[in-house]
Amino acid sequence: MELQKSRLCHEALLEKVIPRQEKIYQWLESQEKDKLIPLYSSVDIRDAGFKISVVDTNLFPGGFNNLCEHGLEDAVGFMRSAILRRVPGCESVLIIAEEHTRNTWYLENIRILQQIIEKAGFKTRIATFLSVQPAFCESAKAVELETATGETVKIHCFKRILKDWEADREDIDLIIMNNDLTTGIPDSLKNSKIPIYPPMIAGWHSRQKSSHFKHVEHLLHEFGKIVDLDPWFFSSLFTVEENINVNLDADRARLMDTAKNLFKKIEQKYKEHNITEKPFIFVKSDSGTYGMGVVPIEDPKDIQELNRRARNDLSRGKGTQAVSRFLLQEGVPTIYSVDEQVSEVVIYQIENNLLGGFYRFNTQKTDRQNLNAPGMGFKKMCPHLPKYGQCGVHHDMNIFDLYRILARVAAIAARLEINDLESKKDKE
Repeated sequence: MELQKSRLCHEALLEKVIPRQEKIYQWLESQEKDKLIPLYSSVDIRDAGFKISVVDTNLFPGGFNNLCEHGLEDAVGFMRSAILRRVPGCESVLIIAEEHTRNTWYLENIRILQQIIEKAGFKTRIATFLSVQPAFCESAKAVELETATGETVKIHCFKRILKDWEADREDIDLIIMNNDLTTGIPDSLKNSKIPIYPPMIAGWHSRQKSSHFKHVEHLLHEFGKIVDLDPWFFSSLFTVEENINVNLDADRARLMDTAKNLFKKIEQKYKEHNITEKPFIFVKSDSGTYGMGVVPIEDPKDIQELNRRARNDLSRGKGTQAVSRFLLQEGVPTIYSVDEQVSEVVIYQIENNLLGGFYRFNTQKTDRQNLNAPGMGFKKMCPHLPKYGQCGVHHDMNIFDLYRILARVAAIAARLEINDLESKKDKE
C-alpha cells in the first residue's frame, strides 16, 4: 500500500508544534483531568498540507473492523479501564447496535467491538430492534447473522433481553451504545436503570455539530497560543442557518447569502496566509452521521442552482429525518491518496487513548468532495513504530502525533458538549 501526497507544507506547522510538545501534553492533560471523556470516538481529519482540521466527530464509531491488529490489542486494556471507571465491579455488558443489520460491514464492526470487550474480561452480548421488533423476536431471543468476512455474530432482540433482565433472569451491568439514536430515545430505554455510555443525550436527536465545533474552536484558540500559530491552521470556519427548506427559492437565497459571508472570511484567511488555493465550503445537516446530506459548494451561487438530487440529499438525513438546520463549514482539501485513490484520515480512540486509525478513500470523488459516500473504502493506518510491523499504511510519526493531538481536542470538546446538553436537560 503506497501513500502519496499531492501537496506538502507541513514543515511550518511542525516546527512550531514539535518543540512545544511537552507543554501541549500538559495542557491536554489539564483539560482531560476530572472529566469523563466519551467512552469512544472516531475523528475525521482533513489535511490540506497548509492546514489540518477536525471536520467531524462521531461518538458511536462504526469502523472497528478497519483498525490494525495492534490497535485492537491496545483497545482491550483501554476498554477495561474505561468500563470499570464507569461501573466499578462490572461483569456483564450489553452492546446496543444500529438496526441496519443488512450492512455486513457494520456487523463485522460490531463483532470486533464485542470481541474487544470480551477480551477485556466482560460477558458481552449484542442487541438491537429497539422500537419495532421483527417477527422472529416472537419465537426466538436472537438471530445469527453473517458478517462481511464470513464470521457469525448473534444479535438479540432488545425487548426480550430487557424483559429477562427485569425478571432477574439476565445480568446487565452496563449498556454500551453503538446506535446513534438519530430518531430519538426509544421508550424502552428512557427509564433505564442500567448505566448507559455514551449517554443517550449524546445521540444525534439532540447533538448539533455547530455546538461541537464551537467547543473545538475555543480549545484550539488556547492551543494556538501555546504553539504561537493562528488557530485557523487547525480548524475550519463555520456558520449555521436554521428553518431552511432547500426546496424553496427564498430559503436557498438566504442560505446563499450566508455562504457568501463565509466565503469572504475564508478568502481573508487565505490572503492573510498567502494560500493560493481556491476556497470552497461544505453544506451539511447540523446533526447526523454516515456522510449523509453533505454537499460541496465551490461558489455561493451554486446553492441557488442546486438540482433536485442535491436538494434531496440535503433535505433528508439518516432514517429519512427531515433536515432544516444546516452547518456551512469551510472546506479543507486533502493532500493524501492511497494507491492513487483520494483519501482522508480517521482516528479512533477509547476515551482519549489512541487506537490508531485508517484512511477513508473514495474512487469516485476528488480531494475537494465528501469521501464518506458511495465508492468509499478503507486502508488501515499505522505509525512508524517497530511494534506495528508491516500492518497497514505507515505514516510519519510527527504528523501522526499532530493528528492525535487534534483527536484528543475533539474528544474534550465532545465532553464539554455533553455537559451543555445535560445542563440544558436539567433545566427543563
